[in-house]
Amino acid sequence: MTTSASARSRIGFLMRDLSRRYLPAGDLHEGETALAKIVAETEDPFSVLISTILSQRTRDEMTERASRQLFAKYRTPSAIANADRADLERLIKPVGFYRQKAVQIQRVSRVLLDRHEGHVPRTYEELIELPQVGPKTANCVLVYGYGEARIPVDTHVHRISNRLGLVRTRTPEQTEKALMRVFPRDLWLHVNELFIRFGKEVCRPIGPRCEACSFRSFCRYYRTVVGPKRAAQSRRRKRTSRRA
Repeated sequence: MTTSASARSRIGFLMRDLSRRYLPAGDLHEGETALAKIVAETEDPFSVLISTILSQRTRDEMTERASRQLFAKYRTPSAIANADRADLERLIKPVGFYRQKAVQIQRVSRVLLDRHEGHVPRTYEELIELPQVGPKTANCVLVYGYGEARIPVDTHVHRISNRLGLVRTRTPEQTEKALMRVFPRDLWLHVNELFIRFGKEVCRPIGPRCEACSFRSFCRYYRTVVGPKRAAQSRRRKRTSRRA
C-alpha cells in the first residue's frame, strides 16, 4: 500500500477537473448519485443510512427508485421496524437481494430504537457497530448525512485510485486509509461523489473511455495497458497497409 509525492502533486489538477465536470456549483448537494439526491431532498441521516444499505450491489437508478418508494410510506426507524415485512419487500423490490435487505433495514432500525433512541449515530465507531454497516456505509452516512469529511470507498473509488496511480492497494479498506493520507482533508468530502460519477461515465470498469479523460498523462492503467495495446494495433495496421 503506497502513495507518493508525485501522486499528491496531481490531486489539485484532478479535483479541479472533476469538479468543473460534475460539480460546477461546488456543492455536494448538486451531485447526481442516489445518495446526493437523497441529501438534497431530505438532509436526513436515517434516509442516507437505509439508502446506502439498499445500494449494495445495486445500480444507482434502482437504489433511487426503491428509496423513493420506501420513504414515501416509511420514513422513520419506528415505521420501518414495525412495518410488515412483505410490504417492505414490495417497496424495495427494484434493488438486488431485496428480501435480505428488507430483513437488514428492519434489523438496523430496531437497533437504532433499542440503543440510540431512534437516532443515527454520528461517530464512525458507533456506526460501524450497527448491523449491516461496514466502513463504506459508515463513511457514507458521515459524508452525506452529517457533512463530515470522510472518504467512502466503493468499487469505483478503489478502481480509479489504483488506475490513476494515486495508491497501490488491494482492498477498499486499504484504499480508504491511503487516500486519507494523500488527499488534503478539505477535499475529502467530494472524493466519493466525483469518483463515482467519473467511474460511471469515463473510467468504466470495462471499456473505459480513455479518449474523454484528462488524466492520460499520468494514468498508470493507460500507460501500462491501453497505450501498449494501441501501439500494437497501430503497428499491425502499418504492416497490413504495406502488404496491400
